[in-house]
Amino acid sequence: MIEKVITLDDVSLVDFLGVENANIREMAAAFPMSKIISRGNEITIRGTSGEIVRITDLLESLLQHYQKYGKITPDHVKTMLNRNLTADLSAEPALVDDDDVLLYGTKGGVIKIRTANQRAMVEAAKLNDIVFAVGPAGTGKTYTAVAIAVRALKNKEVRKIIITRPAVEAGENLGFLPGDLKEKIDPYLRAIYDALDDMIPAEKLKLFIENRTIEIAPLAYMRGRTLNHAFILLDEAQNTTSMQIKMFLTRMGPASKTIITGDVTQIDLPKHQRSGLGDALGLLKDIDGIAFVELDGRDVVRHRLVRDIIHAYERAENAEPARAR
Repeated sequence: MIEKVITLDDVSLVDFLGVENANIREMAAAFPMSKIISRGNEITIRGTSGEIVRITDLLESLLQHYQKYGKITPDHVKTMLNRNLTADLSAEPALVDDDDVLLYGTKGGVIKIRTANQRAMVEAAKLNDIVFAVGPAGTGKTYTAVAIAVRALKNKEVRKIIITRPAVEAGENLGFLPGDLKEKIDPYLRAIYDALDDMIPAEKLKLFIENRTIEIAPLAYMRGRTLNHAFILLDEAQNTTSMQIKMFLTRMGPASKTIITGDVTQIDLPKHQRSGLGDALGLLKDIDGIAFVELDGRDVVRHRLVRDIIHAYERAENAEPARAR
């Protein structure tokens, strides 16, 4: 009998091993002549060389699935074991996996494309290095952009994700908010954290933030940097000035991609300042490699009343010029 130790790096142990090691117990039952022991992030296999090879192949297939979907279940282990018995480990497990699925999130959740314009965002990001996604609240701009970036990271297409937004005061003064600078800024980035919580297990997300694989920061922190091999997201871009958005766009380094999201109807800048997003949409429209996707009320994925609210405001805005005439 020989022994092999496999170390699990960058995985959420409960999501990979299962609750109370249920996934490991499922494997051990399938290989009664061998011992499979899990301690911490190490799996020890004791058995014949032939069985160790089969168990190692199975674990590697499970790790590949985990890296792609973020979770392993006992049912999935059973599926992989059946494939193992037929020596077809290279085949993809039988899963819910269609063109609408962006990735599998935490707790088995499926992150899917919900509307035609969200699909346009995904396709545009595949074909272009910079994508502008503009539309009203509730259309899933930010959520879809974060999902695209997380998928790229999981697929090792980029080495890190950088997410930023301007800390523009919407009726509140940052100086009067409690706490240090991080505590003042974090509420402005809460939507980003919420999206990441849905897509990456908490333990792994904490590790990614600590080792700066995922960086979430105010726009001002981007100045002077060159961002290589990264997926870079600028959220709430309608609240940037022209100089700020120019600064941001010129941070891109080799092998990087960028998505800019914003809503031109919700500008919180002082009245004398023009939105940099509006300027960029006009100035950059004819540059190859930059795509523009416009979302609208049909893409709203929040409460049904949100769509009606957006339409009501649009009707009022369209009526203003008519009254002016």
